[in-house]
Amino acid sequence: MAEKGVIMNIASHVERLIESHGVLSRSCAQLTAQRDALQDENRALKMRVRELETQLSKLRLSDGLSGGAADREGARARINRLLREVDRCIALLGGED
Repeated sequence: MAEKGVIMNIASHVERLIESHGVLSRSCAQLTAQRDALQDENRALKMRVRELETQLSKLRLSDGLSGGAADREGARARINRLLREVDRCIALLGGED
């Protein structure tokens, strides 16, 4: 008779373990789906940040060229450097003839 009580006790524990396993499996599936959604959102946000940084860079350059920004002199210096380099390249190409 005592053996029957032990078996019933073990069966009860097994049932609880199976129930707990089911709850944990559902929870794990929900968390996995949530993680995947957050990873997708993170990728989209990183791409948006890159786009906005590019747009900001273009706006800063156009603002600097229009003469309205504090870094106007920097933009002019950069353009002058580029023009000098183009002139050097033209001179080198002309010297090869």
